[in-house]
Amino acid sequence: MKIAIKNFKENPSVSLRRAGYVFLGNENNEMSFVKRLGGADYPRFHIYAKAEENALTINIHLDQKRGTYGAARHHGEYENSAELSAEAERIKNILI
Repeated sequence: MKIAIKNFKENPSVSLRRAGYVFLGNENNEMSFVKRLGGADYPRFHIYAKAEENALTINIHLDQKRGTYGAARHHGEYENSAELSAEAERIKNILI
């Protein structure tokens, strides 16, 4: 699920930390953040954020569990999830 925020002039790392996310690092010119939903590593919300001229693009999905059998892919929800939609709306309210 993508979220586009125009006229964004804050530091993305600081703003997403305020929303409860932890910075994981940079991947392919995007910043990676996660927010665990409980005491374990999974499930968790996972964000890839990219700051461009006065705009922030966020791509968020819900990782249900770690990938199995050594695969790089994981078991995630990318669209049409009530939890994902609610989290996207929460993030928008914090960042706008």
